[in-house]
Amino acid sequence: MKSFLRIILAASVLLTPISLSNAQETLTINGKQVTRVVIAPARSPIAKIIKKQLRSNYDSQKFESRKWYDAQKLYYFYGARHFEPIWLTQDEAGKTAFSNKALKIIELFNNAYLSGLEPKNYLTDDINLELIGNDQTKLAYVETAFSAVALNYAQDAYGGRINSRKVSNNFDYKPNKIDRAKLLLDMVYSDNPISILLALEPKHKEYIALKSVLARHYNGTIKQVAIIADGKILRLGDEDTRLPLIRQRLEIVSANINENIYDETLLVAIEEFQTKMGLTSDGIIGPATIAAFNGGNATTKEDIIANMEIWRWLPRDLGNFNVFVNIPEYRLTINNNDKVTFSTRVVVGQTKFQTPMFSDEIEHIVVNPYWNVPRSILNNELAPSIKSNPNYLASQNMELVSGGKVINDRNIDWSTTSMNRFYVRQRPGPRNALGSVKFLFPNKHAVYLHDTPSKSLFFRSRRAFSHGCVRVKDPWDFAKALLQIEPKITYASIASQRGGKKERWNNVATHIPVHLAYFTLRIDKNGSVRSYGDIYGHNKRLKVLLGI
Repeated sequence: MKSFLRIILAASVLLTPISLSNAQETLTINGKQVTRVVIAPARSPIAKIIKKQLRSNYDSQKFESRKWYDAQKLYYFYGARHFEPIWLTQDEAGKTAFSNKALKIIELFNNAYLSGLEPKNYLTDDINLELIGNDQTKLAYVETAFSAVALNYAQDAYGGRINSRKVSNNFDYKPNKIDRAKLLLDMVYSDNPISILLALEPKHKEYIALKSVLARHYNGTIKQVAIIADGKILRLGDEDTRLPLIRQRLEIVSANINENIYDETLLVAIEEFQTKMGLTSDGIIGPATIAAFNGGNATTKEDIIANMEIWRWLPRDLGNFNVFVNIPEYRLTINNNDKVTFSTRVVVGQTKFQTPMFSDEIEHIVVNPYWNVPRSILNNELAPSIKSNPNYLASQNMELVSGGKVINDRNIDWSTTSMNRFYVRQRPGPRNALGSVKFLFPNKHAVYLHDTPSKSLFFRSRRAFSHGCVRVKDPWDFAKALLQIEPKITYASIASQRGGKKERWNNVATHIPVHLAYFTLRIDKNGSVRSYGDIYGHNKRLKVLLGI
């Protein structure tokens, strides 16, 4: 603390005017610009108490922690204005009340639920004047507590109230943080602090649409229908107590006396519904079909709030031209100025090999790729076959590599040699696990988008089969759509490389933002809410953490 308040003056000091909006001043010492902290003296009784409380809070925080920096900024901020209150006023009789500016912010706190936030997190006893009376010490605490609560609201609105890592370590977005000191200044000097706080919410069109749907839930415009519960997969002839509700949702009457029987009439309706919802039209009522039924008016406020929270974790700017993979939807899109210009199905990671959520940029398109087998797959799945079968690697078009050189595995005595000395790669070819092309955005998770020889998996409704990477159903159509903004590489040039035995790298001049996301609710082009299965359980976990 002392190091921040110590002022060292030297000869030939040139001072610039001190702004009361910042408890610092810039000065020149021996020709160099430096910044020093300026704390104006507290004069009034309440100001002295505010100073003491802020100083105590500042000194009690762990050095250079987030709370330490926040406490420092708050101390400097009030210090620039003689520690006089911002949010409190006194009438001629000496009665203390909230200022008009504070009352406007309190009104926003009351309506926080409309933004998917929780009013009670901000309307705390710490800022309840009715419980305080006219005790100057307690009023001073209300003043500083109100600033802290307003900033907490701002951070929640901007970056979310839950740390995404608490849901899963597979959420790897860079946290969206506000500049607390600047924001406090903006609110103090604005005639409309509510507009400043509302402007912190995401501008993504789907977030805005979800917020609108949430409002309609609260005002009674949307009459919520019954949720269809998860359960066993249903096929023609099966019996289940959920079938009458499914029939009701599809507005069909059973031709059977027993409405709990899955009959031909329902089968036709289910297939039509699946086609309409973009699902595999197989008549099988599984998790994806049940999730689709639970969209629209069956969507719950809790699910809307959870998905709004996730939008707060994503980058504020997704890029005018971007690739967006929604894992629960098993779908990839290319978006150009918020319009979908390309869409295809994808296969994502299994539950035990979950695809992580993060944002990056596509930098390379690799044609005829090698597949460098991940160490976990090599050790846990391939090693036993390699050690017991001398022909295994050759049969899989694979080779053993060490020090950048291909090693003849037949000459290795595995009883005395560790597999950790080597890595395995699969040569380019029709059976290569990555297919004929991959799209790289170098990242610590070692995941990317790629082709696959296992085309049949794309025709299943539930498509979580990979070890974490994202398999693309139409990779060459995707490449063509992707390269429409690329100035140096043409689709024809990379297509001409296809089919060879040599790996070919193509470095794109324009790096393309790519976002791997996890939304169980999406808003379609007609403004309807689509629901998707919570395949990794992230949505369920998030709702628990949110307390909803």
